[in-house]
Amino acid sequence: MPSEKLEKVVMKPFKMDPAQNNSQQELVTEDNENNPRGMRNVTFREWVVVGILCFVNLINYMDRFTIAGVLEKVQHYYNIDNKAGGFLQTAFILSYMLFAPLFGYLGDRYNRRYIMAFGVFMWSVTTLCGSFMTNFYWFVWFRALVGIGEASYSTIAPTIISDYFVGDVRSKMLAIFYFAIPVGSGLGYIVGAKTAELMDQWQWALRVTPPLGFVAVVLVIFILSDPERGQSECSGHMEATPWLEDLKYLIRNPSFMYSTAGFTCVSFVAGALSWWGPLFIEKGMRLQSSTTVDSQDVALKFGVISMLSGLIGVPFGSYLAQRLRPKYSRIDSNICAFGLLMSSPLVFLVALTARQNAALCFTLVFFAEFFLNLTWSIIADILLYVVLPTRRSSAEGFQLLFSHALGDAGSPYFVGVLSEAIKNILQRSSSNSTTKDDLEIEFTSLQYSLFSTCFVEVLGGIFFIITAFYIVKDKQKVDDAMHAGNSRQLLVNNQDNDQIIS
Repeated sequence: MPSEKLEKVVMKPFKMDPAQNNSQQELVTEDNENNPRGMRNVTFREWVVVGILCFVNLINYMDRFTIAGVLEKVQHYYNIDNKAGGFLQTAFILSYMLFAPLFGYLGDRYNRRYIMAFGVFMWSVTTLCGSFMTNFYWFVWFRALVGIGEASYSTIAPTIISDYFVGDVRSKMLAIFYFAIPVGSGLGYIVGAKTAELMDQWQWALRVTPPLGFVAVVLVIFILSDPERGQSECSGHMEATPWLEDLKYLIRNPSFMYSTAGFTCVSFVAGALSWWGPLFIEKGMRLQSSTTVDSQDVALKFGVISMLSGLIGVPFGSYLAQRLRPKYSRIDSNICAFGLLMSSPLVFLVALTARQNAALCFTLVFFAEFFLNLTWSIIADILLYVVLPTRRSSAEGFQLLFSHALGDAGSPYFVGVLSEAIKNILQRSSSNSTTKDDLEIEFTSLQYSLFSTCFVEVLGGIFFIITAFYIVKDKQKVDDAMHAGNSRQLLVNNQDNDQIIS
């Protein structure tokens, strides 16, 4: 009946007002697609949404890398070796990646605001509780629970940005959002090291982010708004599809699969370097002179360098992509490949110079991380424009699952295990070792194990080169699907209007 159709349209309203004729409405749609709004047209409310998401992402990464800034103190407190020290981060990432697809599924179907608020509250509470654990296994358990909470946020936040913005404005907002990865990581080292030094107890490093997390929960619940999925692309109301259909769609999407493989390599390297980097450089500096090296000072310098490399690298990568995209349609994946292939030899030189010259080593760390940081916002942008809006949270979830499962979930543990294995070999070959010999063995074993990250970066570059062969076609498929969806919705609106008039 006409009344039933009218009710359906009212309950699922199209983004634009009903048009008098089809050609007039299509003209408006084409104008929106060909002349997207600029940064000057971003409303105050939209800036508030982006600001809240960036704030939560910042404390997310602060919390994630706080322990890395006080890792040696944690090892001494619990009397654990490098293998167990690496497992601390792995336990966190394992739970994080396993729950990411679940929250991706929920994010495509339910209110994203409440899902994020739950996650932020959970990670804040479990981080605070973990700081009081005197047993190592209980401490590991609470770090794993932190990962579950953070998974809910990381899978959903980028999709909210994609539903508010499109085109170059989306790329700019994603660049702002992904500032939080290097900046938050750097602040994690700095805040962790300095708080532990001031309070003379490493546990206090974990008690900084929970109060900020509780503030974030209030902001997410009472101020953040959850837009219609696909709103920025003028797609109207879009229904979620069955989970198995989403999975098949993603597996058959070569741009998504190969860029996810490349992102996995980025995660592997970032996870290994961020976890072991400060401790490795500290051991190298101790071999340079007999004077005592302040571990907090090393963590502070490493954190500042991580922040600066991110502040420059993330927006520069996004800027390059936006400038070159009109002329070179495959530039996004090519920039990612370039960043990884340039970072690889620099990481190799970092490992070689750590015991020779601290200033040169820190300089090389900056440039290695700068080239790695070129990729972050671009990878997120690739996912959002090669995947349909109703499947983006699921895509984020699966990308997080695979990139962490084979990336930074295992890399800190892998480097720790490899380091211990090499250390045992070196110790057997030098039975009468002194304290300095022991330090040199520890340094050399970490050095050799970190060389593995160079090979992974080259592999990641290859994956992004392969992505370039598919990215234009897959983006066009999404654009065509969105345009077809608009046309179908227009047809339904016009048919309903005709029936109501008759």
